[in-house]
Amino acid sequence: MQRVDPDNWYQVKRLADGVTLISEPFIQEFYRCNIWHVRGRDRDMLVDSGMGVVSLREWVPLVTERDLIAVASHTHFDHIGCHHEFECRAVHSAEADLIANPTRANTLADPYVTDDIFEALPPEPYCSKCYSVKKAPATRVLEDGDVIDLGDRTFEVIHTPGHSPGGIALWEARTETLISGDILYDGPLIEDAYHSNVDDYLASMERLLTIPARVVHGGHFPSFSGERYHQLITDWLDKKHKKIRGE
Repeated sequence: MQRVDPDNWYQVKRLADGVTLISEPFIQEFYRCNIWHVRGRDRDMLVDSGMGVVSLREWVPLVTERDLIAVASHTHFDHIGCHHEFECRAVHSAEADLIANPTRANTLADPYVTDDIFEALPPEPYCSKCYSVKKAPATRVLEDGDVIDLGDRTFEVIHTPGHSPGGIALWEARTETLISGDILYDGPLIEDAYHSNVDDYLASMERLLTIPARVVHGGHFPSFSGERYHQLITDWLDKKHKKIRGE
């Protein structure tokens, strides 16, 4: 398979409200994490950091321009690969041990990371069989209701277990913006990972339904509107409730 030069590995797209999408276009869409950069007055925020197969700090100048906190929406391999590159790292308490002690198994690199998830391979010396996430112990441990303050804007931490125990979403009430991680995106959701929990997933979705989001930036696939957000959650809940009732 063809290999990609590091200067072509990332794609950067500026959106509204000071939000920038950083992505790895040579990873197949289902496995491709959305990396969200949010500009603040006093500091910036990075939500997730991709697979880590090419350095973010070296090849995406945006992430080194200002003081920055790197937040993990959760700790699967596709979301925390470059967290070790940043001095300030935040994660929910339920997954703090995992990001400090990652393995191929507990980050889901095993069984998912193979050459098959790529459209083209990262530059040498990348090797799928050798791939692993580097340790990135949290410098800030998050809990539900905590606030990440960027100076002129604040994001509330919403604990959303279900996909994983320490999954979080980030809610900015002023702009009605939700960065949802992997609990919800506009694509096939993963509800059967080794530490997923169906009851927690149900409770998290019911809670998210109460949030008046205008725009949602998910962990995968394109961003979507508040209308689509409520439709996705309502459809998911209807399906689950019918299953519970045996319909």
